[in-house]
Amino acid sequence: MTDAPLDLSLDAAALTARLVDFPSESGNEKPLADAIEQALRTLPHLEVDRYGNNVVARTRLGLAERVILAGHIDTVPIADNVPSRLDDNGILWGCGTTDMKGGVALQLRMAATVTRPNRDLTFVFYDNEEVAAHLNGLGHIADARPDWLEGDFAVLLEGTYAEVEGGCQGTLRVLLRTSGERAHSARGWMGSNAIHKAAPILAALAAYEPKRTVIDGLEYREGLNAVRVEAGVANNVIPDACTVTVNFRYAPDRSQADAIAHVREVFADCDIAEFVVDDHSGAAMPGLSHPAAAAFMEAVGGSPKPKFGWTDVARFSALGIPAVNYGPGDPIFAHKRDEHVEVAKIHHCEERLHAWLTT
Repeated sequence: MTDAPLDLSLDAAALTARLVDFPSESGNEKPLADAIEQALRTLPHLEVDRYGNNVVARTRLGLAERVILAGHIDTVPIADNVPSRLDDNGILWGCGTTDMKGGVALQLRMAATVTRPNRDLTFVFYDNEEVAAHLNGLGHIADARPDWLEGDFAVLLEGTYAEVEGGCQGTLRVLLRTSGERAHSARGWMGSNAIHKAAPILAALAAYEPKRTVIDGLEYREGLNAVRVEAGVANNVIPDACTVTVNFRYAPDRSQADAIAHVREVFADCDIAEFVVDDHSGAAMPGLSHPAAAAFMEAVGGSPKPKFGWTDVARFSALGIPAVNYGPGDPIFAHKRDEHVEVAKIHHCEERLHAWLTT
């Protein structure tokens, strides 16, 4: 592990390895933010700003379009998978290889090598993506310095296995609470069982038919599911409270208000004592009809896919900026002890991004 200065002349795969060897678990990103800022300030074509442990660099060429390349610099806790290791099959192993230091390496390489881009560029390196939403550095920048995030199109370099994933679905978590009256289970008729009152909730979920929505040619598949049921006092007590936690993953054509209203409607006939919105992050439109997005797709190739999970492209969407996800890592290996990335995918993404920004 090292905290030596970053060498932006390295190719993206070698730079990914250097970043992996630079530990930056959530909440401890300052040394890496310092190194990124220091490296970017050596590039005369960029204007560099910093807010906390978030670094933003921009070109000021007065071009017709501005695109944003964004990525978070934190990782989940290291799990005996640092320092990085490159095997004989061209696989780079280590914490953050997929999520998302491979993508950060691409940002740094574009910042260093694309000195005369065909579009003005903004590079955003932010902290605390892997933890609570209120700590997210991109959100902090959007709140404190929204002018730093002005642009026409954004690419979040999260791992997508080198395929474009458009927008993202929203995620809503609600707590559905039923109430009853405690009683001895030997005299159950003297109480009211809150677990039994949850039966209509579960029945509504079992009967629910999720919507499929096509936006910009991408089919988003919604889902409404119980993810937790909490109840019970003792083995001989009729419970007086039950909570069913429900997660709604919804397509980008629904607003946050629409999503809440829809979930309320699904359970309108259930005996719910309390409906609590526990967590909510809105969806993001894919924006593939935007000219910059079309040029991006032409440069990187392949067929776009919908993003079913939630990512920070939603923060750009909230700012009116269409955004996609594109990065070298395979997301199924994110957060795992055996997290890794194929070097060939890093090189492929580097070549495609360079072509998009220079031709």
